[in-house]
Amino acid sequence: MSFRKMLVRTPVWILLLVTAGLMLFPIVMAMLGSLKSNLELTTGATLLPLKWQFHNYVQAWNQADFSSFTFNSMYVAVFVTIGTLLVASMAAYAVDRAAFRGKKLFIFLQSFTLFISIGAVVLRPQFDLMVSIGLQKSLWGVIIILISAHATAFFMVIGFFRGIPKDLDEAALIDGCNFYSIFWRIILPLLRPALAVVALFTFRGAWNEYILPLVFSLTRPDLQTLPVGLASLRYGAGAAVENQLMLAGACISILPLLLVYLFANRSFMQVTVGSVKG
Repeated sequence: MSFRKMLVRTPVWILLLVTAGLMLFPIVMAMLGSLKSNLELTTGATLLPLKWQFHNYVQAWNQADFSSFTFNSMYVAVFVTIGTLLVASMAAYAVDRAAFRGKKLFIFLQSFTLFISIGAVVLRPQFDLMVSIGLQKSLWGVIIILISAHATAFFMVIGFFRGIPKDLDEAALIDGCNFYSIFWRIILPLLRPALAVVALFTFRGAWNEYILPLVFSLTRPDLQTLPVGLASLRYGAGAAVENQLMLAGACISILPLLLVYLFANRSFMQVTVGSVKG
């Protein structure tokens, strides 16, 4: 490599290393804090633990019902991901391939929900809606509400639809396929890399959701998910603050997301390569 190329690439590598360091710094600090004693973590005198407290993870797992919390979080995240992929992909297919009245209005409403966030204001009407259909004490109330917030997934999928030529649809029609079979047999297999990327973001959002599971589990503690259950680790016996246990539980809750990313990493690469070729 010539000196000129090294001189040009050095600032880029420095920027990338600084960015990676800033992104990894909170995770590293959380992992180190989870291995400290409560006194050492509170004082913040040292970066590395003086004595590695690995039993914090065992204590956090036993003190909180982590097996139940993990199952609830996985239950919500998996069904929200599946439902969002189905709804977003079918909606994107209809908008991109079909002509119908109100298409522009539908796209406007989808974008409206993206750029205007009303947050906790909608919690009460959402909860009242779930009460009216008898899902106020079920995780399915949380799942349905999270699936309905699929605007981001919709626009991500419709962006990939535009890269699929409509000639495939016409050829499938000649071979005897109808509008619906074209989607299931032709379009959906071609969308697998894109759907994997959307699934990763959807799974992460559902896994980290806190407010909705908190509201729906106020009278049913057995329905608490990991983010809600982690809050109970903050205070131990005698209402003493135990941040080291909360950090240990947070580190445990990160593991499923890392596993999902490892499975979806190949799809990320496929999407990146496809965009470069295009």
